[in-house]
Amino acid sequence: MTDLTDQTIKALRSEFDELAGLVRGFSEEDLARQSGAAEWDVSQVLSHLGSGAEINLAALEGAVQGSGALGREFIQGVWGRWDAMSRVERAEGFVGANEALVRRFEELDPQTRGDVRVQLWFPSEPVDVGSFGAMRLSEVAHHTWDVKVALDPGATLNPETVELLVDRVGSVLGFAGKPAGLGGGQATVAVHITSPERSFGLDIREAVAIVDVPDAPDAVLTAPAEWWLRLVVGRHAPEHTPAGVEVTGGGVTLDDLRKVFPGY
Repeated sequence: MTDLTDQTIKALRSEFDELAGLVRGFSEEDLARQSGAAEWDVSQVLSHLGSGAEINLAALEGAVQGSGALGREFIQGVWGRWDAMSRVERAEGFVGANEALVRRFEELDPQTRGDVRVQLWFPSEPVDVGSFGAMRLSEVAHHTWDVKVALDPGATLNPETVELLVDRVGSVLGFAGKPAGLGGGQATVAVHITSPERSFGLDIREAVAIVDVPDAPDAVLTAPAEWWLRLVVGRHAPEHTPAGVEVTGGGVTLDDLRKVFPGY
């Protein structure tokens, strides 16, 4: 776990440094561009990442120092302060807040990385530092994509990050997947992804879950792993879907899968 935790923290540093480098060169016009998140401009994505960095840092410090879980009042205060910022203030604040969080992860000694359990600010069991870091890595990676795609419609997730996240995606299917997207139907889908290669089943019934590859699936999805990750979090519009994505079998269409994963 320690090696995986170390890799996750290094990837978090890489993702942040890349996005911070872009943000430092943004004009006010760039900050006002429509992002890959349907309801946010680029500055609002940075606001979300900035407020999230403050909340994550407070939760991590609470675990390390033993002061416990965050209060709702604190979290709402952070959100309110960031919402009130101008676009330029959000960009500047994003850099400082995320640098502080990443540096704190990097400062944790090996024993702390292995022993500490972080209490999250929503109903959940405490998680180890590696899992906590992976949650933040997923958030930063997908929102970095939201920013990059405002400038480059062909933007993709970074391969190193995909390698670290691809086997953790099952943990978010419970709230990311919406079976109602099939209009009351049910389906099993065989999923084959590349870079890295994985094969598994997607069971869409009362909930959405990863299962073994079904013997007789209703459909087969073939896609790059990075697009599969983006599918799950709703970053799957046709203009951002590479040619290698294919659904065969007839029981479920690509548009059906987009409805099952509407985004959050």
